[in-house]
Amino acid sequence: MTSSMDRRAATPETFPQTRNIAGATQNGTGRRAAGGTFGIWGHGRRSRLTVAFDRASALLALAALAMVAAITTVEQQAVDREQAAATTGGTGAGGAARSFDTTSAETFVGAYVGVPYTYPSDVRFTDPVRKSDYTLKDVGWDGKPFRHPLYYGARVARWAPGNRSGVMVDFLHSKAISRPGEMLRIEGTIDGQPAPKEAKVESLFRTLEFSHGHNMVMVTGLFRFAALAPRIAPYVGIGGGVSLPHTEIKRHVEPNRTYEYQYAGPVGQGLVGLEFRLRGSSLFIEYKFTLADYRVPVTFRDGDLLVTDLWRQMRDWWTGVVPPGGHAATRLTSHNFVVGAGARFNSP
Repeated sequence: MTSSMDRRAATPETFPQTRNIAGATQNGTGRRAAGGTFGIWGHGRRSRLTVAFDRASALLALAALAMVAAITTVEQQAVDREQAAATTGGTGAGGAARSFDTTSAETFVGAYVGVPYTYPSDVRFTDPVRKSDYTLKDVGWDGKPFRHPLYYGARVARWAPGNRSGVMVDFLHSKAISRPGEMLRIEGTIDGQPAPKEAKVESLFRTLEFSHGHNMVMVTGLFRFAALAPRIAPYVGIGGGVSLPHTEIKRHVEPNRTYEYQYAGPVGQGLVGLEFRLRGSSLFIEYKFTLADYRVPVTFRDGDLLVTDLWRQMRDWWTGVVPPGGHAATRLTSHNFVVGAGARFNSP
C-alpha cells in the first residue's frame, strides 16, 4: 500500500508519469519497505555510524589546524629573530629564499578548510529493468561548506632534496547538494513512457545529494617555484585519483533510499598555491580545480562505514549483482579555495 507521501508525489499535478512508476516499485522492491528495520527515513545504527565517522574526521582536521596555528604563534618570534640575523649577516632576502633549498628530503602533514563552487551538471538515471533512461538537465549543486558536515581536507606531501619537486596524497571532503525548489528540464523515458518536460527536484526526489562526502582521494605531483619573498613561495600541482562519495538518493515513488559510501569513478585535480614557511611549520592558501566523473549504483541500501560499503559494492560487482534501481551518472566540476596549515619534518 502506498504511503500518503507517495500518493501526494504521484499525483498528475506533481509528476504526471509517477503512477506507473509507483506500481512498478510496489511489485518489484516493496518488501523491504514493509519489513525494513529503519523504515524509509529512520536513522538507524548504520546512519548514526556514518554521521559519527564524518564528525570525527572533521574534528580531527580542525584539531590539526588548531595545533599547527598554536605552534605557528609560538614560533613566530624565533622566525623574526632568524630573519633579523640573516639581514645583519648580509644574506638578506636571498638567504631566506634559500631556506626552501635544503639538502635533505622533507615531509609535510597538514589539514585545510575551504569553500567550493560546483557547476550545474546533467544527471542521468538508467534502469533497464523498469525501461527508464532519463536525464535531469543542469542540476544546480550547493556546497554549504560551513554547515555540518564541514568542508575539509587532509594531506601528506613528500618533497625531494632541494624542496623543488614532490608528491602528495590529498583527501578532500566536499559536498554536492541539489536544490529542492529548482525547476529542471527532463529528457528521456520513465517506465517506458515519455518523461515530463520539466519538474522541481522536490517533486521527484526526497533527497538527491552527496552531502556526507563528495569525497576524493588523489595522488598529486608538486613543483615549487623560487621564493617570491622571504619564506613565501608559490607551488603548483596536478594529479588524479578516485571519487568515494556518500551517495544519498531517494525518489518519492521508491520504497527505500540509497544511503552509503560508493566508488563512483576517477577524479582529477590541478592546483596552485602559496606557502608561508615558518620554523617547523607552514601555512598555505590554495586554489584547486577538481573534475569527478560519477556513475553510482542505486542500491536502495543503508550503508555502514566506508570500508564495509566499498566491500559490498566490490562483491556485488564481482558476482554480477544488478543494482535494483539502476545507476545514476553525472560529472562534478568544481572550483575550490582553501586555507590550511601543517607541520614539516626533515629526513636524510
